[in-house]
Amino acid sequence: MDMVRPARVADLEALLHLATLTGFGLTTLPRDPEFLRKRLAESERSFAHLNEEPRGEPYLFVLESGAGGEVVGTSAILSKVGGFEPFYAYRVETKVHESKMLDVRKEIPVLHLVREHSGPSEIGGLFLAPAHRDSGRGRLLSRSRFLFMAEHPSTFDAEVLSEIRGVSDERGESPFWEAVGRKFFDIDFPKADYLSLLNKRFIADLMPTHPLYLPLLPPEAQAVIGEAHPQSRGALKLLVDEGFQPSGMVDIFDAGPIVRARVEELRAVRDSARAVIEKVGTSKAHGETFLVCRVGAKAEFRAAIGHVEKVGDGGIRVSAALAERLEVRARDEVRLTPVRGSAPGEVRREAHGEVRS
Repeated sequence: MDMVRPARVADLEALLHLATLTGFGLTTLPRDPEFLRKRLAESERSFAHLNEEPRGEPYLFVLESGAGGEVVGTSAILSKVGGFEPFYAYRVETKVHESKMLDVRKEIPVLHLVREHSGPSEIGGLFLAPAHRDSGRGRLLSRSRFLFMAEHPSTFDAEVLSEIRGVSDERGESPFWEAVGRKFFDIDFPKADYLSLLNKRFIADLMPTHPLYLPLLPPEAQAVIGEAHPQSRGALKLLVDEGFQPSGMVDIFDAGPIVRARVEELRAVRDSARAVIEKVGTSKAHGETFLVCRVGAKAEFRAAIGHVEKVGDGGIRVSAALAERLEVRARDEVRLTPVRGSAPGEVRREAHGEVRS
C-alpha cells in the first residue's frame, strides 16, 4: 500500500535519484545535493514546529511505494510566497488602442510584471518516477497536501497558488525565455531557473518592468504563453479537478500557467471530515474508497488510500493494512475525504452519520 509522509534528510539520495529523472524546468527538485539537504532540513523543522501563521516555511512530502518503502515521488507546500524576496509573475491583460480618425480599434494582449511581497501559499514540486505513473499515485501525492492544510489551517494562507511548468524542449530551451528572458539576462533558461531558487535578486536587477506587447514577440513564443509542459498536464488536470482556476498570470521565465484557489473551497478540504476508528478489520474493508490521514499534534503526518466502512453510531472501520500503514489503531481519530465522485457532504455522512452541505 502506497503512503505519503513528510520528507526527511535521510531521503536525500532518493530525491537526488528522482531529480535525475525530471528533465528541465522542475525548479523545486534540482540536481544539487547541498540545496536539497538544506531544504530537507528546513522542511523537517517546519513539520516539527508548526507556526500559527504562515511565514514562508517549506513542507516537503514523499510517496513510499508498497511495503518496501521505496521513495518514488515527491511534492511540496510553501506556506507563503513573497517576503524579502518577492514572488514574480506576469499578469496577462488587454490594452485597448483606438483611433477614430482611422476607424481602428485594437485589443492588444500585454504582460505586466507582478511583484507580490505577501502572497498566498504555494504548492509545487509534484513529481513521480515514470515507472510509477498512471496508477493513481499522482492523485494521492497531490491531494494529501490538501488534507495536511485542512488539518492545520492557521499554518497556511487562505489562498493557494501553483506555478505549472511551461513549455521547453529536451535540451531545456524555452521559446518564451529565448524571446524575452535571454535578451535581458544573457543566460540560458535552465541556469536562470536554478538561480531563482538560490537568490531572486538578479530578477529585480535585470527584469524589464515595462509592459510587454505580445504581438511583438515571435509566434513560437506567443504560442506557449499559458501552456503547460506535456509532462505537467496531468498535474494541472488534478489541480483543476480539485478546484483550482486560472489566475490570469504566467511564469516570468517559461510563461507556464499559474492557477489559484481558496483552500477551504478545494474539494479534498471541503469534503473532508474527522472520524474515530471504531474497528480495525483483519480483512479488507468493503466501504467507499477514501484518502485517509492520521491527525494529532504529535503524530507524524501519514496519508494513504483505502476502503472505509461506517459502523455503529458515527464510527468507521478500516482494514488492518490501512491502519498499519498510517500507524493508527482503534479509538484514534483520522481525517478522510472521498477519492473521487462524491458530492459535498458525502464524507460527513460516512464519518458522522449526518448530511451537511
